[in-house]
Amino acid sequence: MGVGKIYLVGAGPGDPGLITVRGMEAVREADCIIYDFLANARILDYAKEGAETIYVGKKGGAEAVSQAEINSLIIDRARSGKTVVRLKGGDPFIFGRGGEEAEEIRGAGLSFEVIPGVTSAIAVPAYAGIPLTHRDLASSVTFITGHEDPLKQRPNIAWDRLAIGRGTLVFLMGWKNLPFIAQKLMENGWEGSTPVALIRWGTMTKQKTVSGRLDNIIDLVGKAGIMPPVVTVVGDVVGLRDRLNWFETKPLFGKRVLVTRALEQAGEFTSLLEKNGAEPITFPTIKTTPPPSWAPLDRAIRRLSGYDWAIFTSVNGVKFFFERVTKLGLDLRELKGVKICAIGPRTAEAVRRLGIRVDLTPGEFRAESIIDALGKRNIKGKRFLLARALKAREVLPIEIKRLGGRIDVVPAYKTVRPKKEADELKKLLKEGGVDIVTFTSSSTVTNFLSMFKKGEGPELVRPVYVACIGPITAETAREARIRVDIMPKSYTIPALTEAMAEFFRQRA
Repeated sequence: MGVGKIYLVGAGPGDPGLITVRGMEAVREADCIIYDFLANARILDYAKEGAETIYVGKKGGAEAVSQAEINSLIIDRARSGKTVVRLKGGDPFIFGRGGEEAEEIRGAGLSFEVIPGVTSAIAVPAYAGIPLTHRDLASSVTFITGHEDPLKQRPNIAWDRLAIGRGTLVFLMGWKNLPFIAQKLMENGWEGSTPVALIRWGTMTKQKTVSGRLDNIIDLVGKAGIMPPVVTVVGDVVGLRDRLNWFETKPLFGKRVLVTRALEQAGEFTSLLEKNGAEPITFPTIKTTPPPSWAPLDRAIRRLSGYDWAIFTSVNGVKFFFERVTKLGLDLRELKGVKICAIGPRTAEAVRRLGIRVDLTPGEFRAESIIDALGKRNIKGKRFLLARALKAREVLPIEIKRLGGRIDVVPAYKTVRPKKEADELKKLLKEGGVDIVTFTSSSTVTNFLSMFKKGEGPELVRPVYVACIGPITAETAREARIRVDIMPKSYTIPALTEAMAEFFRQRA
C-alpha cells in the first residue's frame, strides 16, 4: 500500500461557509480528518461516508491531545495509505502551529500540500464592521499573538515598536493576557483613549462585540462576560464600527431558532436562518423512514401506466417514490402518459430536478387547492395515484372520490419521532435558550407536544415566538392552545424565514 496524501487545510474563522473551495474539495476527498476546536465541526458533514474523524482540539488551555500526538496521528494515518486532512481553524500558517506540523511531516520523509484558509485576524474584524486599514486612519496592520507568557524573560514582542506608524493592531488568543496587553501598550506610547474592540465567536451567529478604550476595556469586558475565543483590535479604525456594523444588524441576528423539521430536511432551513443572522438549534420532532412494507408502493409502481395522474404532496414523497422506482429496476419511462401534480413549489422543483415536467401545481400549498384545481377538469372516471406519508390528512382522497375519480393511496414513507429525550429541550425552553419555535408541518406540532406531559408543551412555548409554515400547521398549533405569531403568505421555507425576518424588522 502506498503512502497517502496529507493536506494542511485552513477551515476559516468559524462560519463554515468561509472555507475555501479547495479546502472543501480536500475534506470531501479525505479518508481521515484531524480537526481542532476552532474548526467548525459542521464542515465534517461534507466528509465522505466512512471517513475517520479525530478531534484533537484545545479549549481554555487544556490539551485534548498533545502536539506530539497530533504529529504522530497525521504521519501514521498517511503511512497507512490514507488521505489525511489536518483541519485547522483560520489559516494553518498563522498562529496555528501549521509550520511545526509541516516540519514534522517533512522530517518523516512525507510530502504535504497547504490549503490556506481565511484567517480570523482579517475575517472577524470585518464581521464586526471594522476595516483593518483605512486611507484616513491606518495604513498598516500588525498581527500579534496574545498568548505569549507575560513572565517570559525575553519576550518576542517588541512592545516599544508597536507605536511606530500608529497602524492597527490585531491580537489573537489575547483574552487571558488582556490586562497585560493594555498595560504594555499604554506604557509604550499608546493613549488610554485609543479605541479597542474584543470580538467573541467572530463570523458565527453567536458573535458578540465589546468596544471601548485601552483604559476601560478590561472593565467593559468583565461586565459583558466576554470569554474566549476572542480577537482583539486596537486602533482608530475601531471607531468605524458604529457606521459599518453590518453582520450584527441582520434582522434575526442573535435569535436562537428551534428547528423542529426532520433532520434530513433541516439543511436548507438552517442555512437560510444563518444568512439572516439567526442561530439555528436543530431538534427534529419527526424523522422520515421507509413504510412498514414496500408492497403497496411496488404494486402501484409496476402498474403506473394504468394511472392518469400521480400526485405528490411533499419532497419526501418524491424522494422515496423515485428511489423505489430505481430499486425495482425501472426508470422514468414508466410515467409515459401519466400527468404529474405537485403540491407546492418545493415539491414541484424536486420533480423537475428529475427531468420530469409537472402538469399541475396549485396556487396554494395545501391539499384543498388541488381539489379546486382538479375540480375544473373533468376527472370523473380518472385514476389517481397518491404517494404520501403513512399517516396524513384524508381531505384529498375523499374529495377526489366525491368528484368521481378513483384513487389509490400508497405509503411511500412514514414519519416517526426521533428517540431523543425531551428533558434537554424542556431545559432549553425553561432557561430562555430559545427565541423562536418553528413548525413546518402539522406532524411537527403533534410530535412536539407528544414529547411532554399533557398541557406542558403550550406552557413551555408561551414565552417565545411561534412561527408556522402555513394555515394547516397554524390551525393544528392553535387547536393545541399554542399562540401563532408568524405565518408567511407563501407556504415555503424561504417565505417562512423571510416572514420571521420581517417580523423582527418591524420591532427593531
